[in-house]
Amino acid sequence: MKNKIILVALVVGLVNSIFAQTADEDLWGRTNGRLVTSAVPFLLFAPDARSSGMGDVGAATSPDANAMFWNASKLAFLETKSGASLSYSPWLRKLVNDMYLGYFSGYTKLSDQETVGLGLRYFNLGSMTFTDNEGEIVKTFEPKEFEVTGAYARKLSDNFSMSIGLKYIHSNLTGGYSNSGGSSKPGNAAAGDVSAFYTSDKFMVAGYPMKISAGASLANLGSKISYSEGGEGDFLPGNMRLGVTGEFEIDQYNKISLSIDANKLLVPTPPVYALDSNGQRIQDDGGGYVIESGKDPNRSYLNGVFGSFTDAPDGFSEEMSEFILNFGAEYWYGDLFAVRGGYFYESVLKGGRQYFTAGIGLKYQVLEINMSYLIPRGQASPLADTLRFSILVNIGDSKEAGSVTDGASN
Repeated sequence: MKNKIILVALVVGLVNSIFAQTADEDLWGRTNGRLVTSAVPFLLFAPDARSSGMGDVGAATSPDANAMFWNASKLAFLETKSGASLSYSPWLRKLVNDMYLGYFSGYTKLSDQETVGLGLRYFNLGSMTFTDNEGEIVKTFEPKEFEVTGAYARKLSDNFSMSIGLKYIHSNLTGGYSNSGGSSKPGNAAAGDVSAFYTSDKFMVAGYPMKISAGASLANLGSKISYSEGGEGDFLPGNMRLGVTGEFEIDQYNKISLSIDANKLLVPTPPVYALDSNGQRIQDDGGGYVIESGKDPNRSYLNGVFGSFTDAPDGFSEEMSEFILNFGAEYWYGDLFAVRGGYFYESVLKGGRQYFTAGIGLKYQVLEINMSYLIPRGQASPLADTLRFSILVNIGDSKEAGSVTDGASN
C-alpha cells in the first residue's frame, strides 16, 4: 500500500516535530530525542481562535462554549442560558492547500448548577492518491477523521465544579484500500474525559481586585484504535492538562488575564533497544526485541497511561521534558474588544515546537468573533502562518446573575 497510512500519520501529527527536531535521532531511540506519539493526533489540535491566540491555554481561562475542548467543568460557571461556537482553520497550509480542521461546540444550562455540552470535531486531510506496488494509480481518496463528545458539568459549591464526558472517534485514512500487502479499515474508538475547575474573586493585588482560577483535565482516556483486522491497536492521545489563570479588573473598562498551562501525553515513551555489532536490534527468545533501558511500549492501555509517568529511558529529567508549557495573556476593553498573545513551548528533545501566537476578538451584544495567528520561533515550521477563526453566540440570561465567574467577556 506504499505506506499510505504511515504517510498520513506523518503529515498530520509528526511533520512539525520532524522539521523542528534538533537532536540526532537514529531508528531505535538511542539518543536524547525520543518523540512520544499516538494515533489520531487531531484530538490535540487547539480548535478555537481565542485559546490558540493565547498560546493554546484553556484549562483555567474564563469559560465559553469552547470549554468543551479545554475543560468542560467550566461550563457550569457560564452566565448565559445557552451558547455555541463554530471554528475553522486551514491546516498545514505551508505544505498543502486542501487540509482543514472544523469544530462546533455548544451548551445549555439545565439549572443553576448543571450544564450539558456537545462538541463536534472534523478533520479533513485533503486528497491523496493511492498506488499499487507497480506505482499505478488505484484510487483517489480524501482521508478524514471526526470526534463527537458529550459532557455533563455540575457545580459542587459556589467556587468549584467537575465534569465528565464521553466521546466517539472515527478515523478513516485509507477508505478501506487493500492490496496483496494487507488490508486496512477505518479506526473507531471510545474515550472519556474528566475535569475540575475552581474560581474565586476574593483576592486583591496592589489594590486591584483579582480573580484566580485553576483547572485540571484528563482527556481522551479510552480504548486503543486499530486500522487493520486483528491488528494491534495504537494508543489514543490521552492528555493531562493543568492550568492557572489570574484576572485583573483594572477599572470598569479595562481587564487583563494571565494564564499558564502544562500538558503531558499519557502515552508510553519509546524505549532504547539493545543493538548488535551491526547496529541491528537484538531479538530475545520470544521473537521480541531486547530493551536496553525504558519499558516495552506494547502494553495494556491502563499500564501505558499510568506507566507514562515513569517509563522514560533517561529517568526523571526526560519525564519532565515531556511537559508542554503554554503561556497566554488577554486584554479586554469594555467587553467589546480583545487583544491576545501567547507562547507555546515544547522541549527540543520531544519535538521542539516553539511558537508565538497573537489574536484579536470583537464582541457585540450576543455575538463574538475571534481570530488567531501562529508565528514559529527560529527555523521554518509547517505550522507557520496558521490562522484560526471562531464565531461565538451566547443566548439568554441564566438564573444565576452575579455568579463568581464573569462569562460576559468569555
